[in-house]
Amino acid sequence: MRYLEVRRHSLRKAGGGSQLSQAGVDLARAIGSEIGPFRWVATSTYPRARETAIAMGFAVDQDLVPLLTDEAAIAEYEASRWSEDAHPLAAMGQLVRSGGAASRYGSAVVGLWRDMMMPLQDGESALVITHSGDIELALASCFPDADHVAWGQVFEPCEGARVAFGGDPPRFVGLEIIRLGAR
Repeated sequence: MRYLEVRRHSLRKAGGGSQLSQAGVDLARAIGSEIGPFRWVATSTYPRARETAIAMGFAVDQDLVPLLTDEAAIAEYEASRWSEDAHPLAAMGQLVRSGGAASRYGSAVVGLWRDMMMPLQDGESALVITHSGDIELALASCFPDADHVAWGQVFEPCEGARVAFGGDPPRFVGLEIIRLGAR
């Protein structure tokens, strides 16, 4: 079995922005000391994602250029207001099952993840650091019929999932949600 660990970037500076705060660097360092090793590390092109991987102690092998450029997908995604739902991951699952433009975007992200996993050998892992929204949509796309309510709320900084990849044909076959709880 091969594994993909996908995590949201760490804490940003106050007032938003794209760089990590010192607390974000500290959190990423603590998480990085507990995870890995990874054969392949990819991050979004936003500085906060790359900084998270580096603070975790991992060199970045690949930049993930944002794929969400389809205006119909953007409109559908925003109109769903999934993150405001009492069960946001269930709302994301519904968006995926609707089969619209946002669902196609989720499938594209899953395809990108799959392509990262193909060269790995059994027992090896890859790490993706990206953003809330992308993670939830891609996971719901990997597992459209899962109990998304059981997955909990929107991912907080450095939270995410560990996804098993295997089978014939190779595909994402298992999921462990990663929550930080009180640290």
